[in-house]
Amino acid sequence: MELNQYQIVLVNLDPTIGSEIKKARPCVIISPNEMNKYLQTIIVAPMTTRSRKYPTRIEIKHDNKIGWMVIDQLRTIDKQRVIKVLGRLSKPESKELKSVIKETFVD
Repeated sequence: MELNQYQIVLVNLDPTIGSEIKKARPCVIISPNEMNKYLQTIIVAPMTTRSRKYPTRIEIKHDNKIGWMVIDQLRTIDKQRVIKVLGRLSKPESKELKSVIKETFVD
């Protein structure tokens, strides 16, 4: 299965510890395609349907539902955790994601 940046994929995040986002849930692939192609791991932002308006949460519409990408819980996962590809972010959502990552991690 080819995995690309900005795809929404269903991922099994268990086992987790403490406050980490749990269970199988949609995640957005954040890592660039050069990494996704050659490494056995990818970097993802989990999604949730329940969130407050935090600066590190991006509201998106997927599968006719409103959800949030949780940028404050980025995870590096093995590709074996990916169950299936569900879709991909729209261009405006990708642009907002890049902006929030830059604002959060690059000063």
